[in-house]
Amino acid sequence: MSNPRNTPPTDPVAMTAVELVSAYAAGVLSPVEVTEAVLATITARDEAVNAFCLVDPDRALVQAKDSEARWQSGHVRGLLDGVPISIKDIFLTEGWPTRRGSTSIDPSGPWTEDSPVAARLRADGMVFLGKTTTPEIAWKAVTDSPLTGITRNPADPTTTAGGSSGGSAAAVAAGMGPVSVGTDGGGSIRIPASFCGIVGFKPTHGRIPLYPASPFGPLAHAGPMTRTVEDAALLMDILSLPDPRDPTALAPMITTFRGQMTRDVRGLTVAYSPTLGYAEVDSEVAGLVDAAVRRLAEAELRVIDTDPGFADPREAFEALWAAGAATMLAKLPEGSRERVDPALRTVWERGDGVGAVEYLEARDVAARVGVRMGEFHTAYDVLITPTMPITAFEAGHDVPPGSGMDSWAQWTPFTYPFNMTQQPAISIPVGTTAAGLPVGLQIVGPRHSDDLVLAVARYAELVLSA
Repeated sequence: MSNPRNTPPTDPVAMTAVELVSAYAAGVLSPVEVTEAVLATITARDEAVNAFCLVDPDRALVQAKDSEARWQSGHVRGLLDGVPISIKDIFLTEGWPTRRGSTSIDPSGPWTEDSPVAARLRADGMVFLGKTTTPEIAWKAVTDSPLTGITRNPADPTTTAGGSSGGSAAAVAAGMGPVSVGTDGGGSIRIPASFCGIVGFKPTHGRIPLYPASPFGPLAHAGPMTRTVEDAALLMDILSLPDPRDPTALAPMITTFRGQMTRDVRGLTVAYSPTLGYAEVDSEVAGLVDAAVRRLAEAELRVIDTDPGFADPREAFEALWAAGAATMLAKLPEGSRERVDPALRTVWERGDGVGAVEYLEARDVAARVGVRMGEFHTAYDVLITPTMPITAFEAGHDVPPGSGMDSWAQWTPFTYPFNMTQQPAISIPVGTTAAGLPVGLQIVGPRHSDDLVLAVARYAELVLSA
């Protein structure tokens, strides 16, 4: 793996958020120059990738000019003032429609309110490029919808970007903005991060406030999607600021994520589980992840091969997921059942049949997996797994063609368990296959250890890029 931090790029499209801020401070670049370059890249590349469902050049350039004036006057508003960002089309964003990938949502609005995520980014002075694509109501692990069509992987446009935050992952991977923000209810940040070769972080549930409340309940998380762990940590310092509209939000941090990211993690005890005890993993993926873990062991992390010891909770997860989807879909206008993605209609019908007893039994499974992971982390600081058991497959399919699978959860065995337990988990890239498709490694920590997960990920990033 190359390390762009050893040789900082001069092309603003290739620069990280941290590099851009340094360039602004030095007067080498302006937010307007960077925004114009990113918008030109979107124009050049997005027709092939389809990462954006909305791009607003006029609004972006107004924000960039305002940021430029702040930098020139010495009155910078926030940590990433002037850095371009895209926002998944799940978050309410004042002035833009939030259609959630659905033809059933009226774009006329009015759209007068920011979600906590959009509000924090706006207050920091970031430049809003537009909104990124999502499958309808973010229901599956690839990104296509009746509204926006198919989002493709910049590494190979014949393949899927993953989902449901596939538009955000594709945008970052293709140079259409250095950072984005997505949601993750079963892997929706980490799956496309792995497929597209970027960093995707799902923090502890409640660390980033959400509004409106997600019908997926405690499965639902928001998080940064970036090219480096440092950018993810800096975005966490912005996104995790409190918002009174989320009654489940955690108390504010007393330290900064960026400050904690550089702490010494050598000597930590790391559990490495190549399969979680039940997953089947592609041999090339397994080889790349195993090689990365062995390099970490050589770099003074104490790696022990062990499984956490829980059975695959997919059946319980799918009951919880279907119930949440049905709850959201029931709020759509009359006639929507006939308009939604046909596979989503099946999930809707399944969710309609989830009664209170089945739902509570599924929550009990999640709780028991959470208890098991809590015990596990008394012996192991973090858990490492592959992020995905496979690489990106042919675009336009919900499951790998020829696999015999009928559910996206069947090919995402490493991600959804840690939504059920609400633990922080990050995917970082560890290389590409012979076909040039990215592979990700997942680092999972105990609940509330977001800073630890970022620190281990940052250390791993440095070791693997050396």
